[in-house]
Amino acid sequence: MITVSVLIPTFRRPDSLVRAVRSVFAQRGVAGIEVIAVDNSPEGSALAAFRAIEAEAPVTFRWVHEPKPGVAQARNAAVKLAKGEFVAWLDDDEEASPDWLACLIAVRRATGAQSVFGPVRARADRDARNAEFYERLYTRAGPANDTGIAHAYGIGNSLQPRSMFEEEDATFDTRADQRGGEDDALFASWAEAGATFAWAAGASVVEHLGAERTHLAHGLKRAFAYGQGPCELAWAARDVPALARHMCVGAVQALAYGAASVIVVAGSTPRALALLDRAARGAGKVFWFCEQRFYGEAAIRQPA
Repeated sequence: MITVSVLIPTFRRPDSLVRAVRSVFAQRGVAGIEVIAVDNSPEGSALAAFRAIEAEAPVTFRWVHEPKPGVAQARNAAVKLAKGEFVAWLDDDEEASPDWLACLIAVRRATGAQSVFGPVRARADRDARNAEFYERLYTRAGPANDTGIAHAYGIGNSLQPRSMFEEEDATFDTRADQRGGEDDALFASWAEAGATFAWAAGASVVEHLGAERTHLAHGLKRAFAYGQGPCELAWAARDVPALARHMCVGAVQALAYGAASVIVVAGSTPRALALLDRAARGAGKVFWFCEQRFYGEAAIRQPA
């Protein structure tokens, strides 16, 4: 019997993928694990890594090549292969702690929550300029203890019953293939239907930041996109008052934090970057309709 299917979509990170999969092989306290990987690069950059992993896998390892690029395409392909009672999601640049799955499943059984999330600690190369800023940007913190929570986090490092994806319309919206946010939209629809969420404080993973993610332009683009999220969800629900409120808050944030970053930039670069991050998030709320693309065709244009 398969207790949990660990789903790992990957795009042009074969070495990082191997590290992620091996961290699942090292899990403690959970029987019946299978690992499913989906290569979403058109050229199949992970296929050699998949075959190497098969040779060492101590648990069931299955994979598929989904050549049509897009983050939702990859997630939907992974779900179709899953056979476990639960599905757990791990990004290809994440490395799970040994008790990761055991903690997620324990909180799920204790709370009955439809989705359980855990902390993500970002780690940049020590040689990266302003590494601490990028680590703060990509780190996901939460409550100090296991508890129910009012809202969902990103799908990386999360767990759900597989049956949740068998419901009508319980798939990732492929319109988000380029920009991301496919998980936010699905979780929002579940919340509207009465789903509950929980936090597993001990279910930690490390997210290893590649060089492409530790430069200012990419960091601020990500911050801008994070800011867009609440407005995009408000617009999808046609909640105009909430949209207007978010936009007003964003305008104040963009102006106040942007001006403050200019003032402090000469004396404290880390502090200025933190203020720029908040200003970019505020600008994202104001210009929520300006689509940012990180996946699919946008990712293909990057060197393989």
